[in-house]
Amino acid sequence: MGMETNEALQKLSPKLPLTPEQAALVDQIMDFIKSHLTSNYPAIFSIYGEAGTGKSVLLSNLFDRLQLAAKSHQQPLAGTNNYFLVNHPELLKVYKQIAGQFPELLKKNYQRPTTFINQLTKKHQTADVVIIDEAHLLLSKPDHYNNFYYDNQLMEIINRAKIVVLVFDPQQVLRMKSLWTTKRLQKITHKYAHVDYYLQRQFRLQAPSSLLVWFDSLAAGQIKPIPHVDRAQYDFRIFDDAELMRQEIVKRNNETGLSRILSTSGYPSILDGGQHFIREGRFKMPWDQYNFTQTPWAEKPETINEVGSIYTCQGFDLNYAGIIIGPPFFEAGPDCLQVDLSKITDTEMFKRRDDLTDPQRKHELEVAMVRNALNVLLKRGVHGTYLYAHDPQLRQTLMNYYAQAV
Repeated sequence: MGMETNEALQKLSPKLPLTPEQAALVDQIMDFIKSHLTSNYPAIFSIYGEAGTGKSVLLSNLFDRLQLAAKSHQQPLAGTNNYFLVNHPELLKVYKQIAGQFPELLKKNYQRPTTFINQLTKKHQTADVVIIDEAHLLLSKPDHYNNFYYDNQLMEIINRAKIVVLVFDPQQVLRMKSLWTTKRLQKITHKYAHVDYYLQRQFRLQAPSSLLVWFDSLAAGQIKPIPHVDRAQYDFRIFDDAELMRQEIVKRNNETGLSRILSTSGYPSILDGGQHFIREGRFKMPWDQYNFTQTPWAEKPETINEVGSIYTCQGFDLNYAGIIIGPPFFEAGPDCLQVDLSKITDTEMFKRRDDLTDPQRKHELEVAMVRNALNVLLKRGVHGTYLYAHDPQLRQTLMNYYAQAV
């Protein structure tokens, strides 16, 4: 097996040792489930956490414990009918692969929300416990193209389950059809018996906290001086040549595997099965192709020759990420990173919503989604992050700050 095979499987394995906080949280959720299975349901346990707080590994462990208990004679969980839902097709592949490795886990219990809702409706069934990874990807409007004919996936899941356990990150809301804020989520969850838990610790990225703060500021629109980062601890670099950055990412990939080029929107991209290229000076590479295989995009060796989008890398770790900050981002005045929505080429991002009538509010939400997408990209590289900016002024400012920091 190649260096990159099964990396995601290992990182999301239900048997991974948990941190003390994660282990205590799994115990707390198991108690919550047991206390609400027989009375006072539906009940909802919401876990809030940013990228890298270990949400998915926690859920993987929880579901494994749940399914072991369901197969045992352990009351009240014996014989319960439980599901694990995720709207991200690439992540679902990983969970299904994991299910194949453990007898207590069955692939059919891992589904996309629409499949789950439509299947249970057809069979007139309900579930006991439903776990939702990446609840910020749930649809909050109908999507007939994807066979979802109701108004809100979370509401429909709650209607078909006794207990819902979900993880949510408001900073990873990237599409209008999945428009969520913490307030919108709690308007639903707080109608029922509920617990809200906030996961704090960043432990996935090996970047120092000063750099993580810098990433957050950049995505939010402030270009600040770059903190000094010891490259032996975390390999952070800024490039003024995208082709040089690509060559370095290829070297890292040859050394450690799982290193890829990623980009924001702003380059030609139409889902017509053809190749669409990102060009930056000497650099020319095609966008990620639709992945028909059971292997997640980042783990296919040939994708070193493609540029990953937010849709193929959200929820995935890379060892090293080379990120192109595309045309929608530009420096507007000193140290101010602005967003030009007219340069967004992602047709999926801004689907119309009839419940958004205020143009100012709509504009703010769209800008926030574009910034969120950048933030997600900035936090993919566990061991290193390389940046290149399309906008000449932004590129120069970043290079100047980088020269001062090194």
